[in-house]
Amino acid sequence: MLAAQRQGRILERLRRDGSVRVTELVEELAVSDMTVRRDLDALAGRGDLRKVHGGAVAPEGARTEEPGFAAKSTRQAAQKHAIARAVAELVEPHSAVGLSAGTTTALVAEYLLETPGLTVVTNSLHVAEVFHRSERSDRAVALTGGFRTPSDALVGPLALASVRGINLDTLVLGVHGMAERAGFTTPNLMESDTDRALVEAAENLVVAADSSKWGTVGLSTIAPLDLCGVLVTDDGIAPEARHTLEDHVGRLVVADVPPESA
Repeated sequence: MLAAQRQGRILERLRRDGSVRVTELVEELAVSDMTVRRDLDALAGRGDLRKVHGGAVAPEGARTEEPGFAAKSTRQAAQKHAIARAVAELVEPHSAVGLSAGTTTALVAEYLLETPGLTVVTNSLHVAEVFHRSERSDRAVALTGGFRTPSDALVGPLALASVRGINLDTLVLGVHGMAERAGFTTPNLMESDTDRALVEAAENLVVAADSSKWGTVGLSTIAPLDLCGVLVTDDGIAPEARHTLEDHVGRLVVADVPPESA
């Protein structure tokens, strides 16, 4: 089992039970005590859990905590690149595409630079900057106005007003968490409002979410799982989560993460 898959299993257990013990993980994953501790160190370093004597517990503040863009960009980097590549392949040339704020959607923008004829609508300063650095005469980029959040999303009445009345072929949505009951969530109420407006504007919803997002529930729901046309995640997704997602979303795409990256 690859490190990313083991760590995905650990996070699945953590979200289900609230805590994990090293001895239990050694038996469940069929690996050494040292391997489990290395995985816990890696997850703790990304802020995905808090280590305690003999195991780990869920980090505090998961529902309302909103890390900055720089902090989030270092988490699950290889997984996010694999997801972004797969998402970019779903976007048709000469279409109108929305990109919400987030580290994964900013990577999607990088992979869309060579897709011709796009009209892009975004509330992400980072997404807009990606396209601004690569000027093309066949591309139009509309950046919403609004107040800036810690994740560099533009939100609030101005953002909502600019999104309403727009019709998109596809929205690529980044999320803070996803769960069967809560759906796709974010810890920021104003960002949730803007994301819901973008969802309503799109004919097709594509959600880009790495496997660590499963089981995380933010304060506000953006959309239920059933509203998602395509969900793109990575191969670290736990089997139970995969089955649940396959039952709810229109199509589940699992992006392979190269072993050396994972």
